[in-house]
Amino acid sequence: MLGGSFDPLIEQESHVATIKDVARLAGVGLGTASRVVSGKGSVSPATLERVRKAIDELGFRPSHAARALLSGTSRMVGVYIPVLSGTFYTPILQIIDTELRAAGLHMVVAFGVGLGDARNQAIEGIEFLIERGCDGLIMMTSALTDDDIAALGAKRRTIVSLNHDFTGLPGQCFTVDHALGGRLAARALLDHGHRDIAVIAGPNALIDNVARVDGFMHELLAEGLDTDKVWIAESDFSPQGGWLAAKALVESKTPCTALFCANDEMAVGALSYFQEAGISVPRDLSVIGYDDTPSAEFAAPRLTSVHMPWREMTLAGINALLNRCYDLDRPVARTFPVSVTMRASLARAAGSEAKPKAKAKAKAKHEGKKT
Repeated sequence: MLGGSFDPLIEQESHVATIKDVARLAGVGLGTASRVVSGKGSVSPATLERVRKAIDELGFRPSHAARALLSGTSRMVGVYIPVLSGTFYTPILQIIDTELRAAGLHMVVAFGVGLGDARNQAIEGIEFLIERGCDGLIMMTSALTDDDIAALGAKRRTIVSLNHDFTGLPGQCFTVDHALGGRLAARALLDHGHRDIAVIAGPNALIDNVARVDGFMHELLAEGLDTDKVWIAESDFSPQGGWLAAKALVESKTPCTALFCANDEMAVGALSYFQEAGISVPRDLSVIGYDDTPSAEFAAPRLTSVHMPWREMTLAGINALLNRCYDLDRPVARTFPVSVTMRASLARAAGSEAKPKAKAKAKAKHEGKKT
């Protein structure tokens, strides 16, 4: 015969106390115990004391589901990102998680997986977060259409978008001026005497990539350069993509003194190839990146990069969402300054002379200095 002795003490210790146990021990109704736990509704001081004593005696801790049922909120905020890799999204997720935890909230992350295209992956990821009962959503995607946003119905009120504007989310989108970022990248190279310039762009399907590259080209055009002669390659925002594009640039034997990479990860990949190929940066070729992620600061050589205010943009989006979800009054910024962080990968083109404007700024432009 299989079996074992029954120990009521062990059985009691293994029992997880419920709100019903609290109500029974305190001698009150379930609704009264629930009001004490949720902090909502009026309860007499004597009853409050009995319920709290019962909670302490039983070691009662409401489950997440119970808290959500009692408070009407899950205290969870969903975040959708296209990919869970690289040095771009990780710092943004850290900012979101830190802010949410400080507010007593939790982050739930979904990202693009599966065999579908970027749009279908985004739709599935957002549906996943909604089904998990998130009070609000932060999304970073440009793959959705206006019809996709409209299909979210009432949930649109508790969604904010980072790094992309949707007409269906007025006042709920927070982005940076990528066209300006591209112009600043070009201006940094031009002010250092560079005229033979190459470009490694990101995917043409991404609106923010198109904006930064267009801004870059417009600044070159305004300087009188023939942009049709600029060597340009479309890549995928990855270090490997940057490495392969840099290899293609060298093999093309295109004369150039400077390279603009549309994000830092591709720039780091390009730097790696140049080192392997025996090309000295910045002596033989200057390189400027975009985003000013942590990888830029620790590249070899340290990477000059367009500083995009991702932290400020992210905090503004978080505050706007928490105001909507929890009736708060947090400050919400709407403008975010763009600058260039000068580091060791950018030098003057050989044989060029500094313009008076550049000379005047020479002292301000040193390692790690934003201009």
